[in-house]
Amino acid sequence: MAAYTTIDDPSAYFKVQLYTRNATDATAITFDDTDTDMQPDFVWIKNRSASGDHSLTDSVRGVTKTLISNGNDEEQTYANGLQAFSSDGFTVGTQAIFNGSGNGIVAWCWKAGTTASGTTTGSGTGKSYSSSYNSTSGFQITAYTGNGSAGHTIPVGLSSAPNFVICKTRASGSFIIYHSGNTSAPETDYLEFDTGATTDNNGAWNDVAPTSSAVTLGTFGDLNTNDQTNIMYAWHNVQGFSKFGSYVGNANVDGNFVYLGFRPALVIVKKASATDNWFMFDNKREGYNPINDALRPNLDNGELNLSGVGMDLLSNGFKLRSSDDDLNDSNTFIYMAWAEAPFVNSNGVPCNAR
Repeated sequence: MAAYTTIDDPSAYFKVQLYTRNATDATAITFDDTDTDMQPDFVWIKNRSASGDHSLTDSVRGVTKTLISNGNDEEQTYANGLQAFSSDGFTVGTQAIFNGSGNGIVAWCWKAGTTASGTTTGSGTGKSYSSSYNSTSGFQITAYTGNGSAGHTIPVGLSSAPNFVICKTRASGSFIIYHSGNTSAPETDYLEFDTGATTDNNGAWNDVAPTSSAVTLGTFGDLNTNDQTNIMYAWHNVQGFSKFGSYVGNANVDGNFVYLGFRPALVIVKKASATDNWFMFDNKREGYNPINDALRPNLDNGELNLSGVGMDLLSNGFKLRSSDDDLNDSNTFIYMAWAEAPFVNSNGVPCNAR
């Protein structure tokens, strides 16, 4: 019999943290759950009370180094931004987008932890890379240098092929995104952190699907300019912990139920076949169903209350609660989800329903 889950305690690998700061001093944020301690390697922070950039910081590029999902800016260095990763949290300085005065802030945090480095492979000249990965939770961060050649391959150290990949040049340029549930041939396509629909172009992934050993790049300057440094985040499906798939909306107030096999802590949705925003929902900001407060990775706005247009986060998946075209018209939507708790633990015992 297949295992019910590979991870009984998702909080050892992913956490959602809320905090409110006063912008006057550097502050250590300690995760407030009572589960396993976790030192994060990738922290995505957003001011939920007011406008402010989405700020992405990781342990491979280093603290104070920030990329912004709602723009195509070059990497920013904020001495008073995210200043440290700790054994059960992180420290933020007085930079407004990390520590706005009186503002409520959310942080989505992933653990990697095993380091590797070397030379990239495939077509063209090999270039340096360094990574931090976690083979249990199926997550890898890789900083790599482009070589400008179609067929440049970036090493992957995971047990399965990535289902969701985000690449970004550390110079000015777009986020280029792969999702295995996007189309019937996802390796030919890409999305960006904007409102655009899926684009078919071999300049992104060279029309080669990721494998458990490598992500293949095309010649797009935004992810493979010669001698330009870049960052890659990659995840794959892990039973009971993470899932990356798609659904076709039914345009009905009794929306689709999407089975995950776990109670989600974070769900990200994007209409892939047409123009629309990205949406992020989590288990902490409201804490009860329906989840209506959305944040949008492509915009610097604070929370958008969808007033009954959101979703329910359930013990084994999520259910859409509106016919609104943001989440549930007749188009194809991709989703990305990480767990709060598996539906059934590794001993076959059901976890508590919401």
